[in-house]
Formats: sequence, C-alpha cells, structure tokens
Amino acid sequence: MSQSGTLILIMAVAVIAPLLAYGLGRWIPVPLVIFEIVLGIVIGPDVLGVAHHDATINVLSDLGLSMLIFLAGYEIEFATVRGDTLRRSVWAWLAALVLGLGIAFALNGGAVTKSFVIGTALTSTALGTVLPILRDSGDLKGRFGTVMMAFGAVGEFGPIIAMTLLLGGSDPGRSTALLAAFAAVTAGAVFWALRPRPPWFANVIAKTLHSSAQFAVRFVMLLLAAMLGLSYAFGLDTLLGAFAAGLLTRLVLQGAAPESSELVLGKIEAMGFGFLVPVFFIVTGIDFDLNALLHGGRALILLPAFLLLFLVVRGLPVYALAPHDLGRRDRTALMLYNSTALPLVVAITTIGLDEGALTAGEAAALVGAGMVSVLVFPLLALRLRAGSGSEVNPPTRPMHRTESW
Repeated sequence: MSQSGTLILIMAVAVIAPLLAYGLGRWIPVPLVIFEIVLGIVIGPDVLGVAHHDATINVLSDLGLSMLIFLAGYEIEFATVRGDTLRRSVWAWLAALVLGLGIAFALNGGAVTKSFVIGTALTSTALGTVLPILRDSGDLKGRFGTVMMAFGAVGEFGPIIAMTLLLGGSDPGRSTALLAAFAAVTAGAVFWALRPRPPWFANVIAKTLHSSAQFAVRFVMLLLAAMLGLSYAFGLDTLLGAFAAGLLTRLVLQGAAPESSELVLGKIEAMGFGFLVPVFFIVTGIDFDLNALLHGGRALILLPAFLLLFLVVRGLPVYALAPHDLGRRDRTALMLYNSTALPLVVAITTIGLDEGALTAGEAAALVGAGMVSVLVFPLLALRLRAGSGSEVNPPTRPMHRTESW
C-alpha cells in the first residue's frame, strides 16, 4: 500500500478504536490504547499485511510519542508532588532500578546492553495511560491521587533518565555531564517560567484563543520544539526534552494565563490525542512482531514472566515504600497502577532492537507484557479502590477529554 494509503488506513483505525472501546466499555472498561495496538497488529504485516509505513509515518509516530510524554509532564503538579511523598517515590524507583538490573543481569548471563534494556523497561510506569482511568474514577484527587502522581511521575521520568545514561550509546561519564548541562539549562528555563509575564502576554493568549492566530498553541509548540532540539543537541534522548517541555508549559500557562490554561491544554490534547498519539500506538501495533511471539516457544514463556517481573520489580518497592497512611488495599492498588507499563517499554525495546541487544521475540514479549499490564492491572486496581471505602471525588474534567487517552 502507498504512503498515503497507509496513513488513511491508520486514521481509519484511529476512528474505529474509540468506537470499539466505547461499545465494549458498557461491560468492561478496556483502555483505548489496547484497541489501537491490536488493530495495528491486524492491519500489519503479520495478519492482513495491508499497512507498511515509511519514513514519513515514522516521523509522525515519533512525534506522537513525544506528545504523549509532553502531556504526562504537563500533568505533574509541583504543589502536591513534593516532601516525604516525593522522597518515597524516588527511593521506590531507585530500588526498582537496582532490582531490575540485578535480575536482568542474572537472567542474561551478564550481557550488559540487553540487561540495561530489560532492567530499565521493568522500572517504568505508564502514567499517561493510567491518568485518564484515575480521572474518570475520581481517584486523581485526594490523598491517593497525590501519592499516585508522585510515584507515577518518577516512574515515567526515572526511566527516561536511565535511558539517557545507560542506553545513550556514549560513555556514561560523558552522558552524565551532558545530562547535568541539560538540567542546568532546564533549571534556567524553569526560573524564567516562574517569573511574572507582562500583561500583554495573557491578553494576546485570551484574544487569539478562538482566532486563526492561536498564539498560546503556537507558543506551546515552540516550547516543545525547543526542548526537543535542546535534548538532541546535548545528545540526550528527546523524550527527556518532551517531559521537560510539559513541566515548563504548565508553569508558564498557569502563571501567565491561569484562566485560559485549561482551554489551551484542551487544544493541545486535541492535536495530540486526535492525531499524533494514535499514530504512535497504531504504528507500534504494525511493528509488533506477532510471528516471533507466536512461533517462538521462548517468547511465549517470556511474556507472562515479564508481566510478573513488572509487579516484582516496579510494584513491590512501591508497595513497601508507600506512605503509611494508605491502607493495605490502597497500597496494593498503588502497586498495580505503578506496575502498568507500555509507552516507555515500546521506546526502550525499540532502542534494544536497533542496537541488536534484543531479539524480535524478546521485544515482542516485553511489549506484549506491557499490553497485558495496561489491560489487567488498572482494572484490578479499580476494584480494590472501589472496595476500600476510600472517599471518591467526582471527575473534575469533562469525560470527552479523557476518552482520547
């Protein structure tokens, strides 16, 4: 199929996926990402063989991943993610990294790059995928939501840092120096973002929100492009720049135009979840090596093994270090939510495949385990939260904004 034909097919899948999610949601809530990836597999080379992407669609897919990480960075609220909860979340992720690397090295006979790839993937949390589930259930607000945001944010940001240091393809010392330089520049940008904006800035945002100028949207895209370019110039993973851009955007918009920030975010989400993010997940399905998974006995065994390791490596440290004021059921729900992984697993396994560290079967097993985690773990967590007697607040945003996740 031609490039334009494949793109049309991808967008058709992007339209069908929410319809299926909505229809099935009457009986069991299934995250939209599952339908996007599964339908991508169906139209991909291992099933129907009608979709074959090229460099242009690859670029759109990369932009979709960057937008997903950008929006996850935007969700971080500095006022709540701090103090003892933040310290616990950092220690939980560091414990997961040590545990994940240790298990990976033991299982792979000391193969360095493969162990780094697998160990880092096991520490990730799909915060961007879990957030809409939490928002719809009302769990994003209150004490549980605050703790989840802290642990989830570190679970998303930590692996990006680890990817930069361990999988960046350069000397770790040089990578650390470049990361420190990037952090210094980002800190300067945060300082700039926290400074009061002149009155004309908010006025221009308000006056162009419903015009063709769309100043705020263009400004946000400039921030994203600048941070992506900065991370690339420093030789770091561009996902780091995307996450930093999300943090900066929240600071700028809420400081300069708080009354317009929600509307601006809605426009960015429409761009991301209406086009770019679905392309990323559908292309992930197209690239998924189903044959390697189904026809390799080892890969089929690895899938449930990786799923269990998500719980052991990422989940157990979260459960152990969760704040003591959370009950047992809430701690278990927190463990399940944080063990949910997919977007970064896809990114990390892609690096592993590019460097020849992973076989196609191993990559398929990791991604497949991530897909199962997205499907199973949040549903179990929802049931635990529903039976915990915890106070549940109603969602504070319209339902149509969360369905796009």
